[in-house]
Amino acid sequence: MDFTIKTMAEYAAEGKSPEVLFWVGCAGSFDDRAKKITKAFCKILNKIGVEFAVLGQEESCTGDPAKRAGNEFVFQMMAMTNIEVLNAYEVKKIVTACPHCFNTLKNEYPSLGGNFEVIHHTQFLKQLMNEGRLKIEGGAFKGKKITFHDPCYLGRANGEYEAPRMLLEKLDAELVEMKRCKTNGLCCGAGGAQMFKEPEKGNKDVNIERTEEALSFEPKIIATGCPFCNTMLTDGVKHFNKNNEVEVKDIVELLAEAEDL
Repeated sequence: MDFTIKTMAEYAAEGKSPEVLFWVGCAGSFDDRAKKITKAFCKILNKIGVEFAVLGQEESCTGDPAKRAGNEFVFQMMAMTNIEVLNAYEVKKIVTACPHCFNTLKNEYPSLGGNFEVIHHTQFLKQLMNEGRLKIEGGAFKGKKITFHDPCYLGRANGEYEAPRMLLEKLDAELVEMKRCKTNGLCCGAGGAQMFKEPEKGNKDVNIERTEEALSFEPKIIATGCPFCNTMLTDGVKHFNKNNEVEVKDIVELLAEAEDL
């Protein structure tokens, strides 16, 4: 990227604080596919002049996978470490592109002393759009059929269905809803720490079931708002040998493409 992203430590050294802390998350930091989502989000924020920072080396896992796998002790240790760091920098507002981080920071951290305003990247971009700071011209996607898969921790767990759809509508694409969407959505198969293990034996993997439903609408793009969903649905598309016809993209990648970033 042709710009540098400051850390909270660098802001603190200057005696300043950014508008928002971008919590990158493990997937966004280390997974090669998810790094593209991180970069797309940063490019948009940089272009419209949002002052944001990352924790860099000081960020560690929120503890979500440990908690979902049943290890409350490890979760609390990780959470307390993060809360200490965040409170030391007097962080007020956090944005993240991972619904798992979003849900954990928003709902699990307050009882351990971490009280922050936490928003998903689609909610933040919607806010910026409503304030007139972000303008999207969607010509590149005109007439393209897009279906959106609701991430469980954004939709059913936290009741956010409108922000991602509002952003997609700005792309002038043809948005088609799957039968199982919004409050009736279906998991991509990675929830509950399943991302990190092989599925139990059964008739059909959850991600295959979900991808099959998405492909039945013959979309050009399956849009997601979660790096785990992105992985699971990409695997599903490959399973059906459709990877040359159908792309799986995070909403923020579509917005960055529309802006030629």
